Amino acid sequence: MRFLLVFFLLAGTPFWPFDADLLPGDPLIIINKKTNELAWIDGGKIQMRTKVATGKTKDLTPEGLFTVKVKAVQPYYRKKDIPGGDPRNPLGSRWIGFDAKGTDGRIYGLHGTNQPDSIGKYVSEGCIRLSQIPLESLYEAVPEGTKILITHTDLTFEQLASEAGAL
Repeated sequence: MRFLLVFFLLAGTPFWPFDADLLPGDPLIIINKKTNELAWIDGGKIQMRTKVATGKTKDLTPEGLFTVKVKAVQPYYRKKDIPGGDPRNPLGSRWIGFDAKGTDGRIYGLHGTNQPDSIGKYVSEGCIRLSQIPLESLYEAVPEGTKILITHTDLTFEQLASEAGAL
C-alpha cells in the first residue's frame, strides 16, 4: 500500500528537476523539442522566441534542467579539426555549452550553423542549432550559470517558465 502511495505522489510531479532555485526574474532558456523552438526568459518576461534545430532522434538532444558552463566566440570544431571562423565549421559564430549528461559544457551546446536551412528541423547529433542573429543576441545576454530547460511538451513557454519559477 505504501508503494502505491509513493508511486502516485511521484507520478504527479514534473519529469524534469525544478530544484534549480529559480526566482521570478531569473534568466532561463527553454527549448521545446516538440515545436523546435527556444524561448529566452529574463526579468520575468519572454525576451526572445526563435526556431531551432534539435537531434535527429528524440533521444539525441537530452531533456532536463541544465546549466550554462562555457561560452565561446568562433568555437573550434574538435570532431573534424576545423578552426573557428572557417566557413566549413558547423558550429557557427558562437557556442553556449551546458552540462547535459555530466559533461562540462563542451559536448552539448547551443550554437550556430553553416546550414541555415536546417533550422526548425530534427537534424543535429544532440546540440541545439540557432540562426546567427538570434544566437549572437542570446550569447550577449546569457551569463554563465544560466539554467536551460529542454523538454518535449504541449505546454506553453509561459507555463514552463512559471513552473520552473522564472515567471
